[in-house]
Amino acid sequence: MSYLLRLVLPDRPGALGAVATALGQAGIDIVSLSVVERGARGAVDDLVVELPPNGLADTVLTAACSVPGVSVESLRPYPAGGVGIRDDLDLVEALTARPDDALAVLTGFVGAVFHADWAVLLERVAPGDIRIVESSVGAPDLGGDELTSPKKVRTELLSLPLDRARGLGADSGWFPPRWSALGMELAVAPVGTPPGGSSELAVLVGRPGGPRFRASEVQRLAHLAGIAATIVRNRHASPAPT
Repeated sequence: MSYLLRLVLPDRPGALGAVATALGQAGIDIVSLSVVERGARGAVDDLVVELPPNGLADTVLTAACSVPGVSVESLRPYPAGGVGIRDDLDLVEALTARPDDALAVLTGFVGAVFHADWAVLLERVAPGDIRIVESSVGAPDLGGDELTSPKKVRTELLSLPLDRARGLGADSGWFPPRWSALGMELAVAPVGTPPGGSSELAVLVGRPGGPRFRASEVQRLAHLAGIAATIVRNRHASPAPT
């Protein structure tokens, strides 16, 4: 069984190595490691770890917290396999390789970059009318009219146009009770913001069970969404091949 472990590490040399040693002594393998944030007070790292057969999640918590100054922000089951896209550069390469499908690629794979379960691309087609135009595998029903195509979503969840990327929580608007029970964490970013204006498109990413989206992750999401929008804009501006 694999888990996503988010650690807050002290600003001390060898802290991560000590955690790796403690996990290894407990029979826990580190599958991947990504740095979320670094600052004067330390670092926030995401580790995908794999437990031995019949291993318990509590073992991960005990091992990680045995290192002085280390705290666990979140631990949740996580599928270690799946798509090959693991970081920002992987996604940028996929976007540039398929420029005609850049928005679908963004929606389908951006979740993997942030260890999230799903993503949807939303479009404001009229005041009070927001539609899902792309969705990843596992994307939930956002509570709209099932008979419309593309599907409508509950506008209480968020409003478009969107002027900047942000994290969303249960206090941000409409939030299904099941999402609260799952500890759903959301981040949303505009896809193509014109100078001095707002975007009619936005990508929404969901991470059930946390961890929350930190400011650095929201900024990265905004950057990736902006790259996808630029690719689409340049593609449409290019003259058709003769």
